[in-house]
Amino acid sequence: MNERGKDAEARAAKFLESQGLQIVERNYRGRYGEIDLIARDGKTLVFVEVRARASNAFGGAAASITAAKRSKLTRTALQYLATLGRTPPCRFDAVLMRNGATGAEPVEWIRDAFSA
Repeated sequence: MNERGKDAEARAAKFLESQGLQIVERNYRGRYGEIDLIARDGKTLVFVEVRARASNAFGGAAASITAAKRSKLTRTALQYLATLGRTPPCRFDAVLMRNGATGAEPVEWIRDAFSA
């Protein structure tokens, strides 16, 4: 992962923590892919995809979460859930931001961005 991606994930984690979520995993790698962040929001387990783009060209960050990417995230989340003793309530969120020089750009947090 490049430095810009690492920075975006660190900013997303910090943002989510400021909103009351607890980060439990970073960069979980499974057989089907990677989940950027896994967090707890109360009793709900949240799988978070972080997307940062330099511009909104080609649809921006949100458009980059394609059906294929959602499928990989879902399969990887199921693999993670299989490691737990029981399955908690879950959701998939997205944290979107524009990359810039300052790192202070607004974050867009989409709860329940898609369903499995």
